[in-house]
Amino acid sequence: MSDSIQSYSAPTPQALRIAKIQRIQDFLFHGITQFFAVSVLIALLGIIISLVINAAPALREFGLGFFFTQEWDIVNGEFGGLIAIYGTLVTSLIALLIAVPLSFGIAVFLTELCPGPLRRPLGTAVELLAAVPSIIYGMFGLFIFAPLFAEYIQPALAATLGKIPGLGILFSGAFNGIGILCAGLILAMMILPFIASVMRDVFEIVPPVLKESAYGIGCTTWEVVKNVVLPYTKAGVIGGIMLGLGRALGETMAVTFVIGNAHRLSPSLFSPGTSIASTLANEFGEAEAGHHLSSLFALGLALFIITFIVLACAKWMLSNMEKRQGLKT
Repeated sequence: MSDSIQSYSAPTPQALRIAKIQRIQDFLFHGITQFFAVSVLIALLGIIISLVINAAPALREFGLGFFFTQEWDIVNGEFGGLIAIYGTLVTSLIALLIAVPLSFGIAVFLTELCPGPLRRPLGTAVELLAAVPSIIYGMFGLFIFAPLFAEYIQPALAATLGKIPGLGILFSGAFNGIGILCAGLILAMMILPFIASVMRDVFEIVPPVLKESAYGIGCTTWEVVKNVVLPYTKAGVIGGIMLGLGRALGETMAVTFVIGNAHRLSPSLFSPGTSIASTLANEFGEAEAGHHLSSLFALGLALFIITFIVLACAKWMLSNMEKRQGLKT
């Protein structure tokens, strides 16, 4: 019986030293990573506090009506953020309406339909578009796209969609190239590679066995994408769209080049306008201390609130989708 019982041997000093070093390393790793995570929250809190403090004079003077007032008169000291907020939301919405379907098509083609030899070059080309600086997009939009847009696209839109009752007011006005619609189209070009790259990456992580099983029972490519790929990757797809929307909401230089920078509210998408980012870029460096500078900080606070609401809606949407999927199962 004594042969079947192994004798217990105490840990050697070297083993104890190694275990102690491992505990210290684990403690340091935990502390460093926790510091990094907390530092992000501290930075976010600092941004919020600085925006609120600097925007407080304008909000005390104009109240919450600042966000719903069109007036932006630097000479008389009357400021309202409605025009800039409207331009930001409309240009971002236009960009999403154009970029999301195109990005989805690109991602599906690269992952499901593209021949093998072309998959890597095309994927690299899409990623290279994301690396192009925003000022290059702005210069392209102002000097190349805007003249072509005014000469060919705007007249075509006015002659077709402009004739539809109710909808025609959006496509009326002078054909000057720059404006809300032009800015939205340039934004669509900018955010398309970001959304397409994220969608392609999440589509590629779908287990091949799931798609092969669907193809095996006779599903078409569209049915596989609709019933297998999208349900499996919905969180990543929405995350990619939110990444593109965040880029569109905060884009500065490209929009500044092509939006027209006019503090005027018009229902026509052809008319010049402004956005929060372009207003800050144009006026922040020359703004005098007082209501003008404080109003610019208030616009920055409005952009922060808009971004927060968008992210909150995305989280709520994902949560509801997961709940519905749980009920179905």
